[in-house]
Amino acid sequence: MIDAPINKLLDKMWTDYVALNPQAQKIVKLMEDNGDTVKNDHIALRTFNHKRVSLDVIAKPFLDAGYTHNGDYDFPDKKLTAKHFEHSNPDLPLIFISELRLEDFSDKFNQIVNSLIDQLEDKTIKDFNFTSVGRPWEISSEEYMSLKEESDYGAWMGAIGFRPNHFTVSVNELSSFEQLKDLNNFLKDNGIKLNESGGEIKGSPEVYLEQSSTLADSVEVEFSDRKMTIPSCYFEFAKRYPMKDGKLYTGFVATSADKIFESTDKTQ
Repeated sequence: MIDAPINKLLDKMWTDYVALNPQAQKIVKLMEDNGDTVKNDHIALRTFNHKRVSLDVIAKPFLDAGYTHNGDYDFPDKKLTAKHFEHSNPDLPLIFISELRLEDFSDKFNQIVNSLIDQLEDKTIKDFNFTSVGRPWEISSEEYMSLKEESDYGAWMGAIGFRPNHFTVSVNELSSFEQLKDLNNFLKDNGIKLNESGGEIKGSPEVYLEQSSTLADSVEVEFSDRKMTIPSCYFEFAKRYPMKDGKLYTGFVATSADKIFESTDKTQ
């Protein structure tokens, strides 16, 4: 079956993701125990706009599996460029890939990032499963903190590497929660902390998309010089609305995603 390799990659990414973000598995169980079937709306990946690991490099296995490029986004405050990709198979999630614009950062920042990418072998980058390889380089806590001074996103990439920063529950597929606010209340009642940056719910029916997310779980990371506990990954929830032509909106809203990115700035 044409989708078999991509399904294996998606499964691999989920397994790796929940190891860093066990609250996601807890939330899935809460919803299933509530009688719902959880379907993934989209997966988000991060990278740098370095030619060896650029957005287009990260997108290659998805394009090879039949995904097509369907949207472009700019985040001037975060210094990010992003694209989203869709597959003709409705059972496959959307893929959202962003890259940090290195030219917008200091020489020191670029020196650290370049030193990390220099540790990568070409065969690692070309592997179909590269988006689930994790952190393929050594980095010190001092380098991590230096990156963090200029970009939380850059520091996250340096410490966590190539893996999803979030998966997303499709609220449209849930039978118990018609509105995103109802799901949010359910999650909070069960001890889940949500990202309140820009409001608990980002977006509106007027822009055809509402989103909310947890704050990142925390993970102990082994740097080259010591261990530190830092933000890992988070879980998102998306409610999509039909456009004027009656079709469900499948894109993203940059002003909302800008605040969603901040889910990894701090932990629960």
